[in-house]
This record gives sequence, C-alpha cells and structure tokens, in this order.
Amino acid sequence: MNAGDRVRVDRADQTFEGVLLPSSTPDQIVLKLEGGYNVGVDRDAASVDVLESDVYDVEGAQDEQSESAVEFDEDLPTVSLISTGGTIASTVDYRTGAVTAQFDAEDVLRAVPDLAGMANYRGRVVANILSENMTPAVWQDLARAVHEEIEAGADGVVVMHGTDTMQFSASALAFMLDTPVPIVFTGSQRSADRPSSDNVMNAVCSVEAALSDCAEVLVCMHASESDDVCALHRGVRVRKNHTSRRDAFETVGSEPLGEVDYGGSDEPNEVTFRREHAQRGEVDLDLNEDLATDVDLVKFTPGTDPAFLEQCSENSGVVIEGTGLGHVNTDWIDTIEDLTDGGTHVVMTSQCIEGRVCDRVYDTGRDLLDAGVVEGEDILPGTAKVKLMWALANSEDVADTMGRSLAGEITTRSVPWT
Repeated sequence: MNAGDRVRVDRADQTFEGVLLPSSTPDQIVLKLEGGYNVGVDRDAASVDVLESDVYDVEGAQDEQSESAVEFDEDLPTVSLISTGGTIASTVDYRTGAVTAQFDAEDVLRAVPDLAGMANYRGRVVANILSENMTPAVWQDLARAVHEEIEAGADGVVVMHGTDTMQFSASALAFMLDTPVPIVFTGSQRSADRPSSDNVMNAVCSVEAALSDCAEVLVCMHASESDDVCALHRGVRVRKNHTSRRDAFETVGSEPLGEVDYGGSDEPNEVTFRREHAQRGEVDLDLNEDLATDVDLVKFTPGTDPAFLEQCSENSGVVIEGTGLGHVNTDWIDTIEDLTDGGTHVVMTSQCIEGRVCDRVYDTGRDLLDAGVVEGEDILPGTAKVKLMWALANSEDVADTMGRSLAGEITTRSVPWT
C-alpha cells in the first residue's frame, strides 16, 4: 500500500474510499475523498484494502504536469489567463493534501477541463498572494502583463484573483489601461477542493466574456447561489457585499452590465449585455501605469477626533467616506481646509451604498466646498481612492478628472426635463 493508491478503509460501522495521501505520522491513514475533503483514521482501528494501485503518481506527478502542453488550434481565438493568486485555478497537491496555486495554462485546463475547445490559452503568473496582500506595485505589474499579452495578440484576458480585493484591482486596471479587448476578473468564493466550489462556472463564463465584444474591465462572478448565470459587472462599479456567498458581488447603482448563461458541458453559454459598453477594437491599446501611493481612504464616524486627519497632512490625496450626501462633523472642516491649503487633494464620497454626493444642500456641505473639498459624485469610495491615485500621477487638473467619468465609475446624473 503506497501513497497514490485508491483504497477502502473500514472502521467500525464506517467505510471510506479515496486516494491514500502521505501522512505525517505512521499512526494515521489520510485519504482524499471523492468529494474533495480529507479524512484521517487511526490505523490501529481500521482495516485497509487496496482497490487500485498508482491512481496518482505522487512522486512523479508534478514532473509529468510540467512536461504537458496545450495543443494550439489555429481556428480558435487566444485568451491569456493571468494569475495573481486566489483559489480559482488551484489544484490538489497529493503530497500534502493541500490546495496549491502552481499555475500555467495546463494547470488551469486540468482544474477546469470544460475550458478545453473554447480558445487557445496562454498562462502567466504575476503574483501568488492572498488578495489582502495586494499592493499598488502589483497592480502596476499586472497592468504591464495585461498590456504585453494584448500587444502579443491575445483576443481577451482573464485575470484570476482573490475575491476580497478584486474590486480594487479591477478599478486600477480600468484607469491604467485603454483596452481594445475584454479584460475579465474572476475568482472563487469556495476553494477548488470543496464540492460547492464555484471555480468551474466562473472560469468558463469568464472566458466567454473575454471573447465577447465588450472591451472593458469586467468582474465575472456567480449571479445567484445556483450554477446558472454569471453576472458581468463593470469593474469600477462593483463591490463584494457578502463574505462567503457564491453571489457575493453586486453592481452598485444599477443592474450588472451583462450576464453569461451557463450551459455546462452540454449546452452553449450565451453572453448578453443590457447597456451600452465600449466595443471591441474601439480604442487603441495604451498603458498609463503611474500611481501616487500616498492616498488614504478615511471613514468618518461620530466622535472621531479631527486630529485623526492631521496624519494625512503629508499626503497627496485623501478620500473621505462621509455621511449621507457627503458630510462630516463641523469640527473636521478646519482640519480639512488646512489639508487642502497645504496641497492635499480631498475628495468626498458617501458611506451610503446608493446615491450621489451633493454638498450644496446643507450648511455643512457648503462649508466643505469652501474648504476645498472635491465632490466625488456617486463613485464608490474604494474606486475613488484608486482613481485619485491615478489622477494625481497622470492629470494636470485633478479636481476636473475626479469629477468626470473615465471608465463608467460615475453614473449619468438624472436631469429633469426643462
């Protein structure tokens, strides 16, 4: 009996079948079950029968994988698969029973075989990090990698990313890149070794979106808890609204830009869009990757000392999440004015999920405008931070740039008929 054998383990009134994994102790038998979970059984309390030998070659598996190749089909478009980490393209490492993120195009096709035949694939690793460890420097690396892939002829790009900060990275690329092809971010709320994993559907729908005519930065994730439809969110208008649901992502202020009906392995997948969007080939590829990294996002809450803002006096920019229409305690206003007088750009957004900042309704708002605050319209606070980082490094008129929609981050204001 060797690691990699398929075995049956009987213990009292329980029976387990799976692939035998290496164990850290001779007293334990560790199995990888069919559903993806591991189970440990005391060796002395169990009887073991080998059902099939060498189901998985533990010692040679990785070497064999590194030698495989994806066959190129000249009749298919090319999609670049770029990994920054996360779980969507992870596979089980039978040496440890853990989920690993060794990544190339072959790895993705093993993890998601339904992708075969949809396109030719190129795999590329930009980072292998948990998304909470994402940094502006990695955004820049990612933007350069995407630019190079499109320049090399990719018909679309899928970025595989951890879900927790995906909306920030999608916003960063939306501002840094003018793209003639779709750039689609996707991830997985449930790891690939769980029966409820959403990695297969999200990956397949993302490739379909990457082959569509929508040349924007999109986020493609489950639209419901079921495996039926993926929503296509504009990258600058989406936020993660649930910690663990498969349909955690929502477009704020509107419906998703489009959707992909998932047909599974038997039916075709269908991409539809609800609203106007940038068309494939509409703009020339361009990259403006510079970012000002000394920008903070500050959330106002009742009772917060205005001295909290003084630590931002050396910043190039600050985004404030104010209350309602974009307000803070009046005690903050003098400190904000000191910041703007010192050259710090201050942008006001709202903590409310929906709606637009308007500092012309109440006295506090008018005082904030007099103090030099720039209204952030209905831009999401996280997107506003990323945009301000980009605007400070690329625009001569930061206030004007923050007030204009560059990538759909500001929705069109409703104006009554006159």
